[in-house]
Amino acid sequence: MQNTRNHAFTLLKLLVVIGILIALLLPAVQVSAAERPNLVYILADDLGIGDLGCYNSQSKIPTPSIDHLAREGMRFNDAHSPSAVCTPTRYGILTGRYAWRTRLKQGVLLGYSRMLIEPGRLTVASMLKEHGYATAGIGKWHLGLQAPVDDGRKESNQPKVDYTKPLKPGPMTVGFESFFGIPASLDMDPYLFIRNDHPVDQPTGWIEKGKQRRYGGGGYWRAGFIAPGFRHEKVLPTLAREAVAFIESQKPERPFFLYLPLNAPHTPWVPTKKNQGRSKVGYYGDFVAAVDGVVKQVTDALNRKGFTDNTIVILTSDNGSHWRDSDIQRWQHDANFGLRGQKADIYEGGHRIPLVVRWPKHVQKNSASDQLVCLTDLTATMASIVGHELPPDAAEDSFDMMPALIEKKDPTVRKTIIHHSFTGMFAIREGDWKLIEGLGSGGFTPPRYVKPKPGGPKGQLYNLATDRTEKDNLYLQRPEIVNRLQNLLVKYKTTGRSR
Repeated sequence: MQNTRNHAFTLLKLLVVIGILIALLLPAVQVSAAERPNLVYILADDLGIGDLGCYNSQSKIPTPSIDHLAREGMRFNDAHSPSAVCTPTRYGILTGRYAWRTRLKQGVLLGYSRMLIEPGRLTVASMLKEHGYATAGIGKWHLGLQAPVDDGRKESNQPKVDYTKPLKPGPMTVGFESFFGIPASLDMDPYLFIRNDHPVDQPTGWIEKGKQRRYGGGGYWRAGFIAPGFRHEKVLPTLAREAVAFIESQKPERPFFLYLPLNAPHTPWVPTKKNQGRSKVGYYGDFVAAVDGVVKQVTDALNRKGFTDNTIVILTSDNGSHWRDSDIQRWQHDANFGLRGQKADIYEGGHRIPLVVRWPKHVQKNSASDQLVCLTDLTATMASIVGHELPPDAAEDSFDMMPALIEKKDPTVRKTIIHHSFTGMFAIREGDWKLIEGLGSGGFTPPRYVKPKPGGPKGQLYNLATDRTEKDNLYLQRPEIVNRLQNLLVKYKTTGRSR
């Protein structure tokens, strides 16, 4: 009997030691329901990593508020959007899943496109709402509205959204308790504001096509229907006011999630008069400076309400800047910070983006991480923080970023990432190696596609550790790496998940 008691006591001590070790090694920060942090996503539109002073000391654009946010938190140096263009990145941010797994294999949706997020799919908003969060979306939606026709129709043959009817499915059906914003990009009709699931005003007017600022115009937008009183230059200030009003309406006893996808600095470049001339990069730079002003308004509102210490603020962009070589030469400003390519491209300039995270209680001030991360990872990270166990059919391409955020000794978040261009060109990254399935940019930078020559490479392989600008194609020299990465890419495509 005595031996039995001794064995039991020894086992108990062992279990206690194991429990302590597990607690010490766990990367997630455990928080009680009462301590759950507020969450603010500020998603700029086409903001380049080189536009921000916290990344590029030579930037000609003043971004003091974003730079201050970086000093109070962590800056990620190897962060990527899941796509090099708008819609698929927004899908990935909200669902933790690559959008090329949906019906959208290339390109973006338009203002009259039908809903992309599938019925019943978990989103970060629906997950947080389940955990008691107040959830609000304010800004550029660009994920479609109303249900698509489920009869095998292609995207181009889907019926257009009927703005005289309730805009469901939409933000209100994927976890947001309230929504205010615009249907798609600010250069896509119809030009109107949506409140919850109805237009504020019907688009009864018509506006002709605008001309790009690059060519002396007042700003580019497509011709289309427009609501009475809608003015492009008033959209960003209106979104800022709505965001501040939401924050100021919140109570300390209930955590909140604010998803704030801005319309800037995407075209049309329409900074208000107050912001014109603030930068040395013309209207584009002034519009970036206006984004910085919105960040100040949001963080000031958090301070006034006493929310700062228990609020995670995330500042990022949906893809690289739409900044051409001619723009670099004209303004002597490199919005994509020396990376090859621009928005829409499979090259790093298309999808390497700024990512700043401030969480005063847990993230070290003025810190930086070189960990490879993707914006799809935000879903798993928030699930970790609130203690939500993700089901197998959710957030399939999302990895928990907490090991990097709290700076553990081995903070590896993910080993691989899949990139996707505007035209649907794929690339896969593993460590320093990046394999592109094809020749050309796959996006806006010419040549978009290059036909392989006999005996020449069929794709592109770069070592980003030694070739950050992707100039030295090692596809033929390193066939073993090409084969391994190609097999990995096929595996992730066919299994339907990468975690």
